[in-house]
This record gives sequence, C-alpha cells and structure tokens, in this order.
Amino acid sequence: MSTTIEKAHTLSEALPYIQRYHGKTMVIKYGGGAMQSDELCRQVIADVVLLSLVGIRVVLVHGGGPEINELLAKIGKEPRFVGGLRYTDAETMEAVQMVLCGKVSKQLAQLIGEQGGRALSLSGMDGRMLVAKKLDSDEDLGFVGQLTDVDPTPINIAIAGGYIPIVSTVACGEEHGTMYNINADSAAARLAVAVGAEKLILLTDVRGIPRDPKDESTLIPEVSLSDVDALTRSGIISGGMIPKVECCAEVVRGGVPRAHILDGRVPHSILIELLSDQGIGTMIY
Repeated sequence: MSTTIEKAHTLSEALPYIQRYHGKTMVIKYGGGAMQSDELCRQVIADVVLLSLVGIRVVLVHGGGPEINELLAKIGKEPRFVGGLRYTDAETMEAVQMVLCGKVSKQLAQLIGEQGGRALSLSGMDGRMLVAKKLDSDEDLGFVGQLTDVDPTPINIAIAGGYIPIVSTVACGEEHGTMYNINADSAAARLAVAVGAEKLILLTDVRGIPRDPKDESTLIPEVSLSDVDALTRSGIISGGMIPKVECCAEVVRGGVPRAHILDGRVPHSILIELLSDQGIGTMIY
C-alpha cells in the first residue's frame, strides 16, 4: 500500500509542472558518456516520449563521439583532439556525417518509435537549418565550424506534425560544397534560442557544478548569470565545464529562462528535474 501511495504522490507532484510546461519547448542535448549504457539510453528515451505525450515539445540534439572513434578505429585512423575539439580532416568529416546522421540519429528515432513516440531525424543540412564557417582558432581544426545562421523551420514543422525532432549537428558551410562538424552543446544552445525554448538541458556524465570537484555533495543547485564570472575566476568552473556553462549562459542571455546541466547517468534525471519539487543537477538562470 505504501508503494502505491508513494506512486500516487509522485504523480500528484508532477501535475503542476506538466500544466506549467504544457505546450512549451525543451531542447535536450544528449551525448557523450550519458549515451554509453543501453539501459540508461532506453530510460532517457522513455522519459523523452513521456514528456511528449503529456504535451511538452521536445527537441533532441545528440552527439556521438565514442561511435565516431569506433568507426575511425575500424578504418585505421587515430582520433586527434586539439583543445578538447576533434580535429576534423576530410576523411574524419565523412565519418562524422556517417555516424551522426546515418547511425546515431536513426537509432534514437527507432528507440522513440519502440517506446510509442514519433520521431523525425534531421541534420543541420536539412533545410539549411545550421549554416557555419570555419572555426576561428589558433590551431587549424580542419572542418570544425562555428555557426553563422540557424533556421528552426524544419524543427517547427516536425513539432507541428507531432514528431520529436532529432538533430545531428553537421552543418552546411557558407562556402559551396562544404560541411562542418559542430560542437553539439553549442548547436543545442543556438537552437534553443532560435525555437524560443523554455529550457535547455545538457545531459552530461557529471552531476553539475560542484564547489569541490572531489566531493559531489558540494553540488551548486543554482547559478545566476552574475555569478558565472566569479565562479570561473575562482576555478570552481573549470576544464570541460567551462564551455558547457558558457553555452548555458548564452541561451539565458538569448531569452531562454533556464538552462540545466544534469547527470545523464542518473535514471530519470530529466523527469526529476522537470516534474518534481526535488530537482537535480545545476540550473543556470
């Protein structure tokens, strides 16, 4: 009986959040370590489908770094990274396109369908949704791009048709016949602003921003824009967390009310954050 009552309480707690977010758009970036467990992947997709079924519009932006490395290994090519970004020569760019657009995106769409949802796989090249130029960098990164234009029309059409858009972050180049590999966090941030999202959620393999990286109990649940610079100067925001926080700050400055960094390895982390009083991870506002 107690378990039944607890379940009823959970549903009751979720109701006001469902009402608040009904008809609103959430952009979820899913990738990296959070994608490596098949069981967790199915749970994440089930949560995405649940949100869609209760009237919350979900845009799923994905990465696929480990899968790209796996394909490169099969063709005898060693992955190379410069400052945390993948060096992308022409051969690597072909592998990126094959994996992100042809494999990962379709697998996620299939999982959504198996869970009772409807998904539509899109890449940044469809409808010239994402347009980029070569990334300005001290070191040459090959076909790594920075976005110069975002057109959310394909996403809006998919949502209007009742589909969950799945976006792989390969962009058209401004130059004729070129394409670029785009950092998925950056693409998700630009898309969140473009579609007027209520929230951006970055699913990662860390809990959020801790005051002490060695102690997860020091997690900072909320960070205001005015606090970001001070936390970065003090070294609390450091390493790979810096670009994630910068993406979150960018979307908030662009008009998205909230951005969240969540641990995608925690079962149902999206639902805990969106549909409960408890919350999880770090929210930037």
